[in-house]
Amino acid sequence: MTWSEMQPLLEQACTETLVMVGWSTLIAVVGGLPLGILLVLTDKGGLLQNTVVNKVIGQIVNIGRSLPFIILMVALMNFTRWVTGTTIGSEAAIVPLAIGGIPFFARLVETAVREVDHGLVEAVQAMGGNTWTIVRKVLVPEALPSLIASTTTTVIALIGYSAMAGTVGGGGLGDLAVRYGYQRFETGLMWTTVAILAVVISLIQFAGDFAARALHRRGARSGPGPKLRLLKGEEPATAEVGKAA
Repeated sequence: MTWSEMQPLLEQACTETLVMVGWSTLIAVVGGLPLGILLVLTDKGGLLQNTVVNKVIGQIVNIGRSLPFIILMVALMNFTRWVTGTTIGSEAAIVPLAIGGIPFFARLVETAVREVDHGLVEAVQAMGGNTWTIVRKVLVPEALPSLIASTTTTVIALIGYSAMAGTVGGGGLGDLAVRYGYQRFETGLMWTTVAILAVVISLIQFAGDFAARALHRRGARSGPGPKLRLLKGEEPATAEVGKAA
């Protein structure tokens, strides 16, 4: 197979892979972020401590992560057909990709949020901040570099899942490699898809690492954390009280 014959096939497959991974990543982030934060908030000593809720969410996440992706695709075929009207193609593959990505990303979010200094949370609580304020002003901003790294890891994992989806007609580069590279013995095309996947994953990893480092440096230059700003903000008031006395 010549390059002129491979090019349109590769362009279509790359587009399908980008669509699958893009939409499934978006859904995984939207669904996994609140789940991961909720796992931290409802855990022992958390702001919304609730053992029952924490156990239930934890078990759901664990079950979602424990299923091999190809089994998950088969198990969700009826649901996928109900959502998209078909079980074949890139649109159908988005459903199991997103559902598989949500628990994966949720655990990464949980780990990232747990790394936030608890002293900052206590400082905002002392200022009268409620749970939503703490999540919005402390937990998410302070964990943002780690969350970017977690998103990068999720995107790379979903690219691997999307290639696996190609083995059952999910479209994308995996489907192209199986149908042409393996079944039709087009070795050159198969290795070209492998090279494209390697380059794409390397670029995504580089971009994610760069963004995480940039956010970390910006956070380090932004000055004292909420607790220190709180203490500095209290000094003038303390001085005025001393003068009045």
